[in-house]
Amino acid sequence: MNRGAKAGIITTCLALLGAGGYGAYNFVHAVSGVVGGVSKASATAPATVPPSPAEALKRAQTFLDSWHAGPSHYSGAASQTNDPTEAQEALTGYGTGLKLTSVAFTALAVTPDAAQADATTGAASASKVTFTVTAKVDGGTWTYPGSLDVLQTVGGETSVDWSQTVLYPKLPDGDTLVAGPLSASDVVVTVVDRHGVELTAAKYPSLADIIGHLKTTYASKATGGGKGSTGTGVDIVDSSGTPVSNVTVFKDAKAAKLYTTLDATVQGEAERAVKDSHITGKSVGVVAIDHATGGIRAVAFSGGGGDIALEGKSAPGSTMKIVTAATLIDKGGRSPGSSATCPTTLQVNGRVFHNMDGEGNNSGSTMKQAFEESCNTAFINMMDNASFKNTPQGFTAQSTEAANVFGLGSWSVGYPTQDPSVPPATGASIGDQRIQRAANAIGQGAVVANPLVMASIGATVAHGGFKQPVLLSSLHQVQAATPISYATASDLRQLMSATAQYGTAAPRLAGMGSSVGAKTGTAEVDGQQPNGWFVAYDSTLSVAAEVIGATTGADTAGYVVADILKHK
Repeated sequence: MNRGAKAGIITTCLALLGAGGYGAYNFVHAVSGVVGGVSKASATAPATVPPSPAEALKRAQTFLDSWHAGPSHYSGAASQTNDPTEAQEALTGYGTGLKLTSVAFTALAVTPDAAQADATTGAASASKVTFTVTAKVDGGTWTYPGSLDVLQTVGGETSVDWSQTVLYPKLPDGDTLVAGPLSASDVVVTVVDRHGVELTAAKYPSLADIIGHLKTTYASKATGGGKGSTGTGVDIVDSSGTPVSNVTVFKDAKAAKLYTTLDATVQGEAERAVKDSHITGKSVGVVAIDHATGGIRAVAFSGGGGDIALEGKSAPGSTMKIVTAATLIDKGGRSPGSSATCPTTLQVNGRVFHNMDGEGNNSGSTMKQAFEESCNTAFINMMDNASFKNTPQGFTAQSTEAANVFGLGSWSVGYPTQDPSVPPATGASIGDQRIQRAANAIGQGAVVANPLVMASIGATVAHGGFKQPVLLSSLHQVQAATPISYATASDLRQLMSATAQYGTAAPRLAGMGSSVGAKTGTAEVDGQQPNGWFVAYDSTLSVAAEVIGATTGADTAGYVVADILKHK
């Protein structure tokens, strides 16, 4: 057959292949001189030169036409490669993963500079054939450029040099193509506040990690105008089915909104509050909670300490007297009007405890006054002389109250947080246990918490019941084992209201009304400046803040909390 005849046959084959159909498949087999299939290159006698452009096109066309003919011809296509087993398996996976309806190949051409022998090794080089693939798959029609290499033996036999890139040029070994709904990682999720206002890290920097975590972990809970859509297209997935990358999109994903319990207005005030000029650049964290629902309305932090609002763990100082007072009311036989002397110092089994500002009032004081003044010695003395005294119950009373009434424990709020610890008083002797109980009573010793925990404690008092804090209203909220009694909650509100109006919190909150309650705290840290704490609530929110290396709670953390409650 002369050169002109060969060229005419190749051109005719290309036209038939582009049109598709089994006629093209049968015609190619006839002109290739193959009976009952096609020849396979000998792996033991490679040529030192690549096949001619005409032979490369013929082999490529024959292979592609077999692929085009459908699953029943995949074995025929595979037999035209130098790795029939892998090729047939991969072709089958391509059709299955894409839910392939049809595939066609057009514009076959030999790359001009592809037919080159390796000058160093003398090994055979391939002739590269390029083409355009048009595949009808689940969700749409996918068109992309493809290519394959054609090798030949010394005897002139040709074969397709098999690799996964024959299926798609950017398909890694071991991975597969999947068409249809895009993977969860391709979902477009917008995190919004409870009113639908978008929350971004640019506008609310304290939420950067929270937003990222919520998108990654709770994308399935997102809804759009009814329901968010992942869109459709083609993905590359690994052997476990995990998405690796997106190849093409047929239908864009519809942005889904992930509603949180956060409030953009309150969050904005919190972001400004942690930079209050009274803080002078110290590390600070603050959390605001809707005390009726447990919904977290704001989380903010600033300074070099990181997110101490949710992830911190330190002694909360006198703000823990909220729980201590509840313990004394529920288990110790005390009430706001009970006698509570406030000596300047107090010894417990030889250990001397003192009041933060050296205050003292040895007689005529009540529990309410001691709470307003945040008198350490009064609360230590009441715990040491409560009705339970030095019984086993007496050394576990505060711990039990914290866990059962205030719900302190491990919470799943929608973001990783640090658990609090209010352990039973321990020691080698009753005397040692008394010392531990004394320290725990004033939020020192082994007690640790963070603003999230202390805001929740304030919320329990304000609402008259524990509601576990959450960032998503759909999350499960654990229940308190022993709901706080109406009488105890009422007594605690009386103590906290008096503190806000007349006590240590008054400089920040006085004049805001009787519905506001508060407790201050100054936690001593060995060899360092104390940490300032402040917990307060109004008719809707409970807010707690901590400032590292402060003077007093009222003079540092108090400004942060007041800023939020006054401007939310």
